[in-house]
Amino acid sequence: MPNIKFNYLYRDSGNYKKFNAAIFSNPIGIDLSKLESLIKSKLIYETWFYAEEWKLPEIFTDIVDFRIDPTWHEFESIEYTDEPSVDSVNLIEFIDLIKKSNG
Repeated sequence: MPNIKFNYLYRDSGNYKKFNAAIFSNPIGIDLSKLESLIKSKLIYETWFYAEEWKLPEIFTDIVDFRIDPTWHEFESIEYTDEPSVDSVNLIEFIDLIKKSNG
């Protein structure tokens, strides 16, 4: 079963972007479309989330001014991948964190 890659980014108030991805092993074969539906249901205005809340690395741009820059991150996509899993949180834990978030 292929792993799952969660793609996300940080966009500051000047529209500068920084991208990242988390790769989770998928040994039980979680369906991508069901996972994407869950993720989208928990996003803030169907777009943003707090990376720290989902135990993902925060990827702020090099110069951040939190008086004007947001603290949330933007969901980009999920996809199947053959890239190896490198994240400390497993997919089931990640799904639980998403379910518990306020969105």
